[in-house]
Amino acid sequence: MRNMVKDIYGFLPVQLLLLHFRKYQLLLVFWLIVVLTVTGHFASVFGADTLFLAPEYLGEINFVSMLLLGGATAIFIMAWHITTFIIHSQRVPFMGATRHAFLKYCINNSIIPLAYLIFYSIISFRFQWFNEHASVGRILVLQIGFYLGACVVIAISFLYFFRVDRDLLKVVLSKITNPARIRDIIPYDSLDFDEMDIIRAETYLSGRFKVRKCSELEPYHPRFLHTVLRMHHRNAITATIFALTLLLILGFLMDDPRMRIPAAAGFLMLFSIIMGLVGAMKYFLRSWEMLGWVFIFVLVSWMVSNNLFDVKSIAYGMKYKDELPVYDYNHLKQIFTPERYAQDKLDEEQRLNRWKQKSANDTIKKKPLIVLSISGGGSRASYWTFRSLQYIDSLTQGQLFNNTVLISGASGGMIGAAYWREVHNAARQGKIKNPYDPQYQENVGKDLLNAIIFSFASVDLVSPFNKISIAGYSYTKDRGYAMEQEIIRNTDGFLDKTVNSYRALEDSAAVPAMVINGTITNDGRKLMMAARPVSYLCRSSYSLTDTNFPPIDAVDFNAFFHSQDPQNLQITTALRMNATFPYVLPVVKLPSKPGMNIMDAGLRDNFGIEVVTRYLYVMKDWIEANVSDVIIIEIRDTKEHEVFPPSDMSTLGSVLSDPLFIIQNKWEPFQSYAHGYIKDFMPHYLKSKLHIIPLQYIPQEEDKGAALNFHLTSKEKMDIYYSMNNQMNRRSVDTLLKLMNSK
Repeated sequence: MRNMVKDIYGFLPVQLLLLHFRKYQLLLVFWLIVVLTVTGHFASVFGADTLFLAPEYLGEINFVSMLLLGGATAIFIMAWHITTFIIHSQRVPFMGATRHAFLKYCINNSIIPLAYLIFYSIISFRFQWFNEHASVGRILVLQIGFYLGACVVIAISFLYFFRVDRDLLKVVLSKITNPARIRDIIPYDSLDFDEMDIIRAETYLSGRFKVRKCSELEPYHPRFLHTVLRMHHRNAITATIFALTLLLILGFLMDDPRMRIPAAAGFLMLFSIIMGLVGAMKYFLRSWEMLGWVFIFVLVSWMVSNNLFDVKSIAYGMKYKDELPVYDYNHLKQIFTPERYAQDKLDEEQRLNRWKQKSANDTIKKKPLIVLSISGGGSRASYWTFRSLQYIDSLTQGQLFNNTVLISGASGGMIGAAYWREVHNAARQGKIKNPYDPQYQENVGKDLLNAIIFSFASVDLVSPFNKISIAGYSYTKDRGYAMEQEIIRNTDGFLDKTVNSYRALEDSAAVPAMVINGTITNDGRKLMMAARPVSYLCRSSYSLTDTNFPPIDAVDFNAFFHSQDPQNLQITTALRMNATFPYVLPVVKLPSKPGMNIMDAGLRDNFGIEVVTRYLYVMKDWIEANVSDVIIIEIRDTKEHEVFPPSDMSTLGSVLSDPLFIIQNKWEPFQSYAHGYIKDFMPHYLKSKLHIIPLQYIPQEEDKGAALNFHLTSKEKMDIYYSMNNQMNRRSVDTLLKLMNSK
């Protein structure tokens, strides 16, 4: 037994595994992140696990998508071998005495990669079976694709290293005839060989997977062994540079969907490059490595601060040059005056009069006025919003669309609402026959995350040099642009429009008005992007009496950026700014001095209640005289006042982390509770006309709802779709139908 343990301990694969934990543990972090991502314990809120377990290529999960992911996984594995070979090969100098030293190193260094592949296959099989409802045959085909891609890349990699490989005898014989060249072969620092770092392995795996004794290798001097290994280092770094070049090329060709590999594949390639960079820094700088990283950090910081490398995104369609508006309180006070407030309010009342005239010939004297309050929540909210609106509108034979005057909300839900509005607008114009076709529901559930993450891994690397021209202005491409293009493709071009495209439609009350919000991170104000003037929503009514320091809590996008072509803003850009989830999408910098930075509307109001309640208060006199009922349809991707698991701080980690993240983790219930106070006051100025109808996504299985990200699995789509059959939602729908048919 003792001899067996000794033999195992002296086995080179085991020694290399222990070496990774003993020296330069930073490289193990890459594996840890990948494993935690696959299991859903890292970045699950972004949907990162689905990118690995259900990779998409050209919008489908198929053999090709798994083939590409398998190839990228092989690149990551080879990067691991290359980097650790560069860093640790000096501790196994006897490998230089073998032919095809790098191949044998990879074979003996494969415990971690093999363990990951087995682990991934098990997790992937379970995910495809339970979440994607795939058959066993289909799952096997996907797994074959994955391993075929991995084998092809590994085979190509080793063919490259076989071509450049040299054994010790060839190196010595070809160079020793010229003593003056010995210094080129044997770098100066290799003469200072430290034998204390050598691994004391007794056996190793040969190229034919047979156990061989290390003592059988020829006993060459360590200096010459180091020389051979250093030649392999250069070849390994060349392979890393090739991977970086490939990723950059894919970034430049992002507009061609065929060049957009699965996001997880791009993620693994980016990790491979970072890992290769770590190895290169170690190889070239050695003991100066830390100073090298500090220099790179300082250099990049200097480039960002001097706008040589701008990490912020931009708003497509706007003018960023010439004189920019000043963003400060004094300028806001000059723009959002009581006179502008009154004029914009009057314009809105005139629009409501035109909306009222649309039913002048109906037998109903007064009809109900509907406003939609839409919650944020990524693709989950988008899918649920479209499902709710499409379903109710079909039951009311189009009266929901006709009676709705305002749509407001946050994040992903507004994407679904904007698509619903445009689908019905297309039907009204005769461009499509049936606005209730299930294809439109399917479109809104298509993946967005793949394009975003792939862009993050490739396009953002070349963003300063990757240009696009829109409306006569030049912009850079980034993952924000990638998301917008994916929205346009998913919706069959329906949302390929500008803000100005809806101005005449909203003016004539042909379609509901829409206020797309964003949060100004400079000071917390709300940015309101709309086709029509909305300055009457930018300040409270009581502030009109304060002429010195009136509180202005929001900014009318059109009024403030009147010289920057605000009506030329792409609708997809407005929706993207409204859904700028931290880190997933870049902060948008608008053309002002100082730059106005925009993030997700959910930071300020994740349900659109603030805009809806202020709108109804401002229009209360017109409403009192002209409508029968006011119906707020509150579409939520979570259950209102849902009881979240308590945080009892029972562990040291929770004691340290909970106080830091309590606001972030409980932000949604905080807002829901605050909105309860707002709703309490609404009946006082709307009297008995007000009715609030909640439609909530309630998972069929508690704590197993759809994830908050821009990707939905087949199981999640079904769960969201059939949530309309929940008893609470059925009661809400019945109440709504009675209200709309009661007058």
